[in-house]
Amino acid sequence: MASRSYAAATIFRRRVISIAISSQKGGVGKTTVSINLAHAFARAGVRTLLVDADPQGSVGLSLTRQSRLLAGFYDYLTNPAGPFDRWIVPTSLPSLSLVTCGQAGDYEAGDGGMGTHLVRVRAFLRSVAACGFDLCLIDTAAGLFGITGDVITASDAIMIPQQAEPLGIRSVPKLLDGLHRLRIMNPRLSVLGVCLTMVQYNLTESTQAAAALRQLLPPAMVFQTQIPRDDLFVRASARGLPVGVLQDGSRAVVVFDALRAEIAAKLAPLQLSIAKSGPHPAAGDDQRMI
Repeated sequence: MASRSYAAATIFRRRVISIAISSQKGGVGKTTVSINLAHAFARAGVRTLLVDADPQGSVGLSLTRQSRLLAGFYDYLTNPAGPFDRWIVPTSLPSLSLVTCGQAGDYEAGDGGMGTHLVRVRAFLRSVAACGFDLCLIDTAAGLFGITGDVITASDAIMIPQQAEPLGIRSVPKLLDGLHRLRIMNPRLSVLGVCLTMVQYNLTESTQAAAALRQLLPPAMVFQTQIPRDDLFVRASARGLPVGVLQDGSRAVVVFDALRAEIAAKLAPLQLSIAKSGPHPAAGDDQRMI
């Protein structure tokens, strides 16, 4: 375990890598994946920043009751002046920090079209790198338009959580078609793959949907690790914790450590490419994490 954690950490020592965690539709477990994957990387020694770029603020609300009182990502987009570290919220795990969605409510209505905020999103990511982080995970709003489109365009990579249910699986080709268009704006965007979530192994329709996705896409486009539907995630969110912090969360730790290892393997060649090409152009309630 120690050697695998060391390997995960050393992948990120050249430059920060930004990963957008995005989906075509909501309700697919995107925030659950974002929080617990960030925790898995941080536990492995990777200096991780988790950014809540969904105006609903699900990441912040899952980790602290005070998230609506904190300035965050959308406030930065409104006015980025001042020291960047004022946006960063530390957690009880030294290698994990958070940027909440903030209080700039205009964005809840999807203020501004795609491309409107791209320059500031890129500036935000450059500031993240300057703060010494290795990895920036960005939980976006559903869809590929507006600010989510700008985040994806500015990021190094994207991973796509997808609920293992028939209707959701049918939407995946449309999502990948949208990502193809975004790669015109960001040719370096690496599509890490689709991660099946909310898999119910005792429900035939769920397992059949998962199998159908694996038949639909090339093997390299679908993560081997699947996230099961589990009441543990609800309990963890209620307590403001990643699921791995719960006393009985060990099985979830195994799942997200496996997903972390898959992502780290996919990022290894990407990190070498980034190093060569350079940065993006400038155009329990008492145990809560925060």
